[in-house]
Amino acid sequence: MRRRTLIAAAGAAALAQQPRTGRAEEPVDVALVLAVDVSRSVDEDEARLQREGYRAAITDPRVVEAIRGGMLGAIAVSYVEWAGIEFQRLVIPWKRIGSQMDADVWATALAEAPRSSLSWTSVSGAIDFSRGVLADCPFEATRKVIDVSGDGVNNSGPPAEQARDRAVAEGITINGLPILNDRPTFGRPPPMPLDQYYRQSVIGGQGAFLVPAEDFEAFGNAVRRKLIREIAGFGGPVVDRA
Repeated sequence: MRRRTLIAAAGAAALAQQPRTGRAEEPVDVALVLAVDVSRSVDEDEARLQREGYRAAITDPRVVEAIRGGMLGAIAVSYVEWAGIEFQRLVIPWKRIGSQMDADVWATALAEAPRSSLSWTSVSGAIDFSRGVLADCPFEATRKVIDVSGDGVNNSGPPAEQARDRAVAEGITINGLPILNDRPTFGRPPPMPLDQYYRQSVIGGQGAFLVPAEDFEAFGNAVRRKLIREIAGFGGPVVDRA
């Protein structure tokens, strides 16, 4: 009997020393895919402003405070870059962020990641790819959100509305961060104001909203506001221009 007790105790100790897998033992308040436009309409300076905006927002003490203030005190984040229907890339796989140190490590990884750029803009491809990323999330999440940011309408692949509706049917919320620059897309003006397009064709699901950035310089502030609202699960206006 004593020998069986010792064996059981040793087995329990070994299990306790095994690395945590990041599944049900580490639940999160929200699983968030940051899906970022890197099409050719986004030049090098604008791409840098986008990345710096996400890095600054994730590490902002107000964002970290919102994360820690959730029911579970942690979120899971992945970072995707996308362009035409043929190009989507998982730049940073799922990371659990529950502290300032976690946020700083994530921001450093983004700063060091190489960047690619391709022609055209497929919002539908970005949403469908992000659905797959969410399906592979190793963390148990209370909510699932895709955060689409970009500076143009869908001009590659199926209509964005079809991809949006597929995601919403799976219980995913899609929020938007349209970048309202005045640059024509491939020499053609957009068919409608970009924030109106995102409102009608991109965002969807429970509590969906968008935060327009007036230009790339304003992007970082818009990202911060948007992250705080996503993390907290706030309701409110569909369009946030605070």
